[in-house]
Amino acid sequence: MHHRVIGRTGRKVSEIGFGAWAIGGAWGEVSESDAKAALHGALDQGTTFIDTADVYGDGRSERIIADVMKERGGDRPFIATKAGRRLNPHVAEGYTRANLNDFVDRSLRNLQTDCLDLVQLHCPPTEIYYQPDVFQVMEDMITAGKIRHYGVSVEKVEEALKAIEYPGVVSVQMIYNIFRQRPASLFMQEAKKRGVGVIVRVPLASGLLSGKMTNATTFAADDHRLFNRNGEAFDKGETFAGVPFDVALEAVERLRPLVPQGVTMAQFALRWILMESGVTTVIPGAKNPQQAKANSDSSDLSPISDESMQAVRDLYESKIASHVHHQW
Repeated sequence: MHHRVIGRTGRKVSEIGFGAWAIGGAWGEVSESDAKAALHGALDQGTTFIDTADVYGDGRSERIIADVMKERGGDRPFIATKAGRRLNPHVAEGYTRANLNDFVDRSLRNLQTDCLDLVQLHCPPTEIYYQPDVFQVMEDMITAGKIRHYGVSVEKVEEALKAIEYPGVVSVQMIYNIFRQRPASLFMQEAKKRGVGVIVRVPLASGLLSGKMTNATTFAADDHRLFNRNGEAFDKGETFAGVPFDVALEAVERLRPLVPQGVTMAQFALRWILMESGVTTVIPGAKNPQQAKANSDSSDLSPISDESMQAVRDLYESKIASHVHHQW
């Protein structure tokens, strides 16, 4: 497992992290024992970065992480969580000092720690990025010893560019994958200039880039890949990276010839992300130790050839960009 420094924190983290949304909820049923086994499997492979949120399973994800930390003992990995999405309705007016402190206090209890490594504002409304008072609240939490660092999780590139104008923002979490390439055109360079870490979520486009889905694939009623395809519950870009399912399946078939022998498509997709030097860590989910190991192994793959990188770019521009590039 290779490591990269996350922004100005000075902390090195594994370039393949563990995304803990799937073990919290909204991805179909995952038992607590399976969730813990998956996380143990990732940590056994050298994963040192875990990403979660207070709303994943209404805190279930955070509590499972805390239990695994207790079971393992020793040094804790870098654990990032998020705050803001407990608001109902989720509106800018709710991002008050009292609410944010309440959310962080709850995460402190769930994660059984006295200080959180990183708290990310959880895809807040766009107007929040123009409200310095909100970012001052996060600064004050550092002073109070509740958090070590803060960052943002964004939907849009424009939000990310605005967020990194705040000197205290050490990281940005965003969607970046073969089907969502816009961040590479400007944002990654700006993040590097400012020493901002980049955490990549939805790296496999909700499983599409595993190459295992077909038109006959079905999803459970509690799986966002069924109930959020058009943004019914949250931003539709979080589901299949916002690409229409049939269009994505066709693109996946055109990707298959580019995948080297002995490498899965999912590993190829993860390695493609790591070709971008502005990326700090990628956070695929895993529901079992085998998936966790396969994800981790992508860190040790050889670089993707220039020819294949260009072929992926051409595919994006010809088949995918018209559906997503202007939206996020």
